[in-house]
Amino acid sequence: MTSIAITAGILQSIFISLGVGSSTLAILNFFSAIKDGNIDQTERRMMGIVYFILRVSMVGILVTTLALLAPILTSDVSMLANVSIAQLIIIAVLFANAALMTMRKMPAKYGPGIQAGSWYTLGIIAALQLQGLVDYSVTDFIIGHILVMVVAIIGVQFWMKRMAK
Repeated sequence: MTSIAITAGILQSIFISLGVGSSTLAILNFFSAIKDGNIDQTERRMMGIVYFILRVSMVGILVTTLALLAPILTSDVSMLANVSIAQLIIIAVLFANAALMTMRKMPAKYGPGIQAGSWYTLGIIAALQLQGLVDYSVTDFIIGHILVMVVAIIGVQFWMKRMAK
């Protein structure tokens, strides 16, 4: 069981890194594409590749997180650590927002910022875990996650307005 947990933990780190990096590239590609008001074939192809990597990362994070939490989820859910609850919340936000953006139900004004902010929050949590800093409440996490998403939304809006000029 230990080797499964170690492998899942390593893969989870890789998927988080891929997600954070490809989320950054997705936003930058988006800014580049809207700068001239036209998404050409090359930009569309590159954005497709980045979005594919984002999806792979999302599925990978879901699978590895569930693999790491399976012993707790099948025995005593009350033993879930706050950091695990935080990860599950972020995964839910990532999937819900991605689905809403795909269905065109999430305004472009908010969707990319929510997605980027959630990826960065997941990266921050992973970094805090590496440092052994996991003693925070779920409420503290939710407030932090919301703040990161708000900053990301503001940042995306700022750059979108700047690119429109």
